[in-house]
Amino acid sequence: MADGLGLGRNVFSRMVREERSDSCLRVNRYPPLMCGVETLSGQNLIGFGEHTDPQLISVLRSNNTSGLQICLTDGTWASIPPDHSSFFVNIGDLLQDTYIHMEQKLELEDEWVVQIDDEINKSNSIAEWESKHSIYKVPSHFTELHEKAYTPNMVSFGPYHNGEEHLKPMEEHKHRALIHFLKKCGKSNQMLFQRMEEVVQELRDSYKPLDEIWNNTPKFLQMMILDGCFMLQILRSVSDPDKNGYAKNDPIFGDEHGRQFVVPYITRDILMLENQLPMTVLRILIQLETHQSNQVEEELNKLILKFFGIDYNIKEGCMGKCEHVLDLYRKGRIHICRKATPKPTTIITRIMLPLECATTVFKLPITLILKKCLTSKHDYPESSVSRFKRSVKELRESGIRFRKSDSDNLKDVDFDDVNGILRLPHIQVDDNTRYIFLNLLAFERLHVGAGNEVTSYVYFMDNIIDNEVDVEILHKKDIICNGLESNIAVAHMFNSLAQDITVGSTPIDLVQNKMRTYCRKLWKKWRANLLHTYFRNPWSVISLIAAIFLFALTIVQTVFSVLQYYEQNGPSSPPSVGRPPSS
Repeated sequence: MADGLGLGRNVFSRMVREERSDSCLRVNRYPPLMCGVETLSGQNLIGFGEHTDPQLISVLRSNNTSGLQICLTDGTWASIPPDHSSFFVNIGDLLQDTYIHMEQKLELEDEWVVQIDDEINKSNSIAEWESKHSIYKVPSHFTELHEKAYTPNMVSFGPYHNGEEHLKPMEEHKHRALIHFLKKCGKSNQMLFQRMEEVVQELRDSYKPLDEIWNNTPKFLQMMILDGCFMLQILRSVSDPDKNGYAKNDPIFGDEHGRQFVVPYITRDILMLENQLPMTVLRILIQLETHQSNQVEEELNKLILKFFGIDYNIKEGCMGKCEHVLDLYRKGRIHICRKATPKPTTIITRIMLPLECATTVFKLPITLILKKCLTSKHDYPESSVSRFKRSVKELRESGIRFRKSDSDNLKDVDFDDVNGILRLPHIQVDDNTRYIFLNLLAFERLHVGAGNEVTSYVYFMDNIIDNEVDVEILHKKDIICNGLESNIAVAHMFNSLAQDITVGSTPIDLVQNKMRTYCRKLWKKWRANLLHTYFRNPWSVISLIAAIFLFALTIVQTVFSVLQYYEQNGPSSPPSVGRPPSS
């Protein structure tokens, strides 16, 4: 019985083993009363009166006796017809609580099993639904580290910051943008609303989470249309100002005031993760305006990338589907390559080229001698640390030189382990850089499948930049263009960006491994110190060569003087010795 109820085997032992217990076996006979005999209560009863059994289980045999009734769980009595071939089992008081508990347990188990089965059946649809998300509410532990980095300063796009008090002044300009768009495309507001309504669920699914108030379709679509028209007009005010149709003195969309005092702040707001619009909104607006469905994607990409000053010279389809402006900007920073513009040849360049060649020729034997003498005996042991971390200053002291990459691609980080040259992409650092990077990092962390290219770059720059000296070295190599108040501010920016970020395996790991191997060689450090001291520029090389030449001339002059002395005043011949007289 205990096994069947899923209880411990000794749970009923006390009940059946005590001396006074009657719970093991008890036989009762209830003789029936004759029909028609009236009891004290005035009722005709057959058998025993109503009662509950105190034991565990009671087994009854009807024995063709009528009048048996059983109390149901709801308190009503049910008559049981006589059956001489059947036994009736009653749950006694001792077992009643356990039995009810087990019934409830089984019901809960059944409900849980059904729930899990439903979740299994829905798992595929849930995964598909999750893949539709691309715009996220930034978690609190992000915002605690970097306050105000994810909150728009001037204008809201989308539901997360809609209606905030400090953003309301821009709402009237959104309505101006809508009116301007409808006049330009020649479509009615109703047609625009209907076109957006066709994709309303796709637009809602882009946000995670989305407040229930936006289940109101008219309100949600009104926000999408207003924000989309405003964003499109802002993009065109910079990328194509001659065709935007606004007056030059327009406070927002004009060439003069708007581009100088308003657009820089809106640029930062457009690149905030919580302030994104699904790219579908902008696609529909351009389709209605141009009456075309083809080439819309390419035109939109060009418009957005030009707004941010990124050249559009990638092959069609290289960037894939872009979810929103931030996603497109990120792909633009890691996919678009810009070839370096060749520097014009000048008279000074022509004069310096032979000197640089002479410097290289003169350095070669010194390098070979140092390598020969020091490599075999003074190699550093390989570091057991998986991540290689040395500052720019330390890398330079180890013989590594820095060059600007041929592109601004954030993935264009490469190390030439033969010549000891680390190439890094050029980056413009200004007041918006920190906010842009933080939102790019948040997007890569929250959006499955986005990649970690930006995170890897930030992590690498944090490894090699410790203080203002490192920034100054990179600034001189035109790798960092500093638009902040000091080099210390740039170093602090990169160090703060790398807080609470982790990086998996990336192509930059190969670069770090090459740098680690290169820095293990002590002779390269000695070579670097020598070259840094005496070969910083061709003029120092000329001075060194002149000094060596003069020193050589001095030695030659001394040698010739000694030889000349011996020729003129050499030692006299030894006197001849006569033979002794013969006897």
